[in-house]
Amino acid sequence: MFSPAMRESDPSASRPCSCTVSSGRRQTGPTSALAAEGVLAARSAASGAGILELPMKIGKVSLASTFVVAPMAGMTDTAFRRLVKRQGGCGLVVTEMVSSEGLVRGIDRTLEYAEYTEEERPVSIQIFGGDPATMAEAAQIVEGLGADIVDVNMGCPVPKIARHNAGCSLMREPGHAADVIAAMAKRVKIPVTVKMRAGWNEQSINAPELAKRVEGAGAAAVAVHGRTAAQSYSGESDWTLIERVAQSVGIPVLGSGDCIEPEQILERQATGVSGVLVGRGVLRNPWILAQAADLASGRAARKVTLQDRGIFLLDYVDLLLQEGQNEAEGFRHKAGQSETRHERWVVNKLRALMSWYSKGLPNGGHLRTAINSASSIADAREIIDSFFEIEVAVP
Repeated sequence: MFSPAMRESDPSASRPCSCTVSSGRRQTGPTSALAAEGVLAARSAASGAGILELPMKIGKVSLASTFVVAPMAGMTDTAFRRLVKRQGGCGLVVTEMVSSEGLVRGIDRTLEYAEYTEEERPVSIQIFGGDPATMAEAAQIVEGLGADIVDVNMGCPVPKIARHNAGCSLMREPGHAADVIAAMAKRVKIPVTVKMRAGWNEQSINAPELAKRVEGAGAAAVAVHGRTAAQSYSGESDWTLIERVAQSVGIPVLGSGDCIEPEQILERQATGVSGVLVGRGVLRNPWILAQAADLASGRAARKVTLQDRGIFLLDYVDLLLQEGQNEAEGFRHKAGQSETRHERWVVNKLRALMSWYSKGLPNGGHLRTAINSASSIADAREIIDSFFEIEVAVP
């Protein structure tokens, strides 16, 4: 078990935690008192910070915030997105990337990645692939699922994606990439957007040129991560390049990369982009968009207690369990799992999130080790209750 003394003495914490510790009791319903909707208000130009224009629009879709949950494979599932949305400050969520081939073939596992709830709206379903006809058909399926936006992944550097002429490899063939967007835009009425990187490598940085190409092909917005595919997540995101992209097209440009603190989100917003996508930062701190919204409206960033962080994890587990029930009964598709398999899946999902969520927490390394050793959901809940000092209400 954990104790406050162990937590405070941990020398491995790489970044101080902004949580304040107070006694807490697990609540039912939305995650903590911070679940109230946060409406992002623009600060007036007179205050010297007129950097936000709201509502932001992508095609005909209005966003109440310029801050977006970026898609991260294996991480930003519907349960996580719902919990982040409840904190406020989030204008759009994007699903994990979904295979266009899998959608067209109706594969259950693929359809699971495209699941979302009404609570998440507006929602964008991101698809990947390289064949224009298949991508167009997949976009039509996404539209049929009721998504507000369909996004194209041109930024994934993972070899198993790139070698199939998908993900970031599309940046190597701008003409073909534009053909993919044109085929999709002709097939659907919802906005088609693109997420790309700076380029394939340092010798082929072409995001500004590709952005112009896809704009001409019918893209309603582009999002740019300021690293090349070769960099993956090494080095720093080039926000000067992202600003160049924003200046080169007439559609909204959202920037991505290295937003770990809420203050950094506002700094990036001030570069001239229309919005900011946050990926790893929101995995570490699901309140980061709400805190950035607070700062943008001239308020102090809300405090997040240690108990808030623990309750978030417990609610995440509950939503994952609920998700399994939804799938068994038919969500937007029917894909049942055995109870044993689903419990193992929930524990594995919690382990994956913990690799990010625990960063910066005092004694976070010990928490990760404990969760990785948990053999059941009951074990994981007990570890969370103990570490985050959550008092379980007795009926």
